[in-house]
Amino acid sequence: MPPILKKIFLLGLSLTLALLGGCAGKTVVESDLQIKGAPDWVNEGTNILNNKEGRLFHGVGSAAPMGDDSLQRATADDRARAEVARVLSSYLTVVSRDYAASAQSGGEAMNEQSVSRSIENLTRINLTGARIIGRWKDKRSGTVYSIAELDMDHLKKTVSQVELMNPGFGKFIEQQGETIFDRMSKGE
Repeated sequence: MPPILKKIFLLGLSLTLALLGGCAGKTVVESDLQIKGAPDWVNEGTNILNNKEGRLFHGVGSAAPMGDDSLQRATADDRARAEVARVLSSYLTVVSRDYAASAQSGGEAMNEQSVSRSIENLTRINLTGARIIGRWKDKRSGTVYSIAELDMDHLKKTVSQVELMNPGFGKFIEQQGETIFDRMSKGE
């Protein structure tokens, strides 16, 4: 890799990890929004959780009053799914960086464009597996909050079914995906 690309890669990796450190969660997270009476997930916001329910990507979205309750709920749901996509994309970026390092040290050839396409496809495909698991409406402001969830098991199942996946990258996710998830959920 040319020196300038290596510097950009390292800077990008550092920024990504710093951002993930800020949004990668613990099972117990201090409240950000501090909305009295709100469910914990509203105050905690988007997280990567590893708890007794599994390895989970949680995305929280909200929508202000719109005059149409159905549209407001759908907007909050879509924003929650978009948050899952953002966290999933960050996770897959970390996985691809680890894969690149592993492939390089193992002497394997890696096609970065192919891996990048795999990340985009996985993010898009897995959004269909993100399901809305809760909604809450703040009676004072009228804002609706939705929480979407994507399970790591669903991600791994999707990886095994994607045909246009870089084979080495898919195998790496299968073998190392949970370890990387656990590291991120601890804020490492």
